[in-house]
Amino acid sequence: MKHKIKLLVFFYFCSILWVFGAKDRLNIIPYPNKVQIYEGFCDLSKGVNVVGGELIKKQTYSSLEHDFGILQNKSGIKLSFLISPEITNKEGYVLNIDYNAINIKASSKEGHFYALQTLKQLVSNKKLPRVEIIDEPRFSWRSFMLDEARYFHGKKVVKNLLDEMAALKMNTFHWHLTDDAGWRIDIKKYPLLTKIGAKRDSTQIEDPTLQVPGETGDPAYDEFLRRYQSNKFDGKLHQGYYSHSDIKEIVAYARDRGIQIIPEISMPGHASAAIAAYPWLGTLDQKIKVPTRFGVMENVFDPSSKKTIQFFKDVLAEVSSLFPAPYIHIGGDEVKHNQWKASENITKYMTENNLKNYKDVQVKFTNEISDYVEKELGKSIIGWSEILGVDTHVWQKDTGKVTQQLSKNAIVQFWSGNKDILKYALDNNYKVVNSYHEDTYLNYSYDQLPLKKSYSLQVVPQGYERSSVIGLGCQLWTEWISDMAAIQYHIFPRIAAYAELGWTKEEYRSYDRFLLNLKPLVNKWKEKGYNLPENEFN
Repeated sequence: MKHKIKLLVFFYFCSILWVFGAKDRLNIIPYPNKVQIYEGFCDLSKGVNVVGGELIKKQTYSSLEHDFGILQNKSGIKLSFLISPEITNKEGYVLNIDYNAINIKASSKEGHFYALQTLKQLVSNKKLPRVEIIDEPRFSWRSFMLDEARYFHGKKVVKNLLDEMAALKMNTFHWHLTDDAGWRIDIKKYPLLTKIGAKRDSTQIEDPTLQVPGETGDPAYDEFLRRYQSNKFDGKLHQGYYSHSDIKEIVAYARDRGIQIIPEISMPGHASAAIAAYPWLGTLDQKIKVPTRFGVMENVFDPSSKKTIQFFKDVLAEVSSLFPAPYIHIGGDEVKHNQWKASENITKYMTENNLKNYKDVQVKFTNEISDYVEKELGKSIIGWSEILGVDTHVWQKDTGKVTQQLSKNAIVQFWSGNKDILKYALDNNYKVVNSYHEDTYLNYSYDQLPLKKSYSLQVVPQGYERSSVIGLGCQLWTEWISDMAAIQYHIFPRIAAYAELGWTKEEYRSYDRFLLNLKPLVNKWKEKGYNLPENEFN
């Protein structure tokens, strides 16, 4: 009997060592910026008594009971959420876990919420390690983008992704709602945007048997060509959009999780769905259909038309009323100039406004929109690299040098082209979000963008101040990603790498530690039935 007792005691202490692991590491992603680990643990098996605001109390009780079976009990461990104005970063927090009490300090509900996410990752077998954590994010912008213009997924999918973002302390959901392939947001003043623009008759699908002429020898590029040159279509109607009530519900859901939602309304390119609804928005004033083929279409909005400008003012006013975030994304990427070149109205507009080239046309249009958004809506615009007017165009080079200067209040989301473009934006004192496609596009295969490469992104170029770059974004473009299984496969686990890049200071990051800390997250994702790329963990 004595031997049995000794054996039980031995296994008990071994389990404690297994739960809390090495003394210099905690199982947390993103990893905190200051950690002190002590001997011993806090036992939550008798429940917790949460003291704090109603929302955080509700979130804490719900999470601990649902995820760990830890119940509310007034006689249990006291878990206090305290307001501390001296914590200047609104997302920062201090977490102290002792034998018989847990204290969390923050200056805002966001800080309390992020402390709760840390706490949840520390729980194992209803126990917590004794620790002190002083933490705040490296960057204020930590975003994930979902493209729903190509495929509409609906509220359930969006809420699930918001939950995963919140657990990783990502604070910005970039929602790509309009493009050539679809318009996904109800605009009351222009009902045809959803009646016509939210539907397409069929959808281009990949043809794996397609022989690509002059194959490149690059498997990734050959796959790209087989997709975009495919003449196969699924023959199915695809449709869907978000009503005002849907958006308000999702915005509130995100807000409770510390997430701002930035809507993207693409302009002046990626315009086909809107022009299909209202042909007068384009330079040709011709009736078109929402494209069934993917790629960058020729259709562009007419910036010389006062009616088109008023359309955007109306749309952005309605969008702004639904999204309280201080930014609206206006796209601005991949604008083809052919229809502008063929337009007498554009030629006249350029002459009247002393515009030297089509880069100038776009920058002037962008500034007009920026001015309206700033003065009338009290917000700032953000757009892809091309809004600067420098040379990032893939299809046709406009050799003229831009003479118009982008508004200094615009935020530049760097995604493509020579990295000197990023430095140009920083040298000219623009706020920048780094989303360079080679390092952040989640639709890329794991051969193109393995987990280690995701983790290795240099968010701030060498020689530049960290304050110049407000953060980073990772993006999921969905031309070839039509269902939840494919979404999960491409997002997880890479999103965790971007979360740590955005939160943890460079000097405190370790890829080897990240991989170890990823294992509990992977197990949770597997328990949820997520479709994961097994090779990335082996």
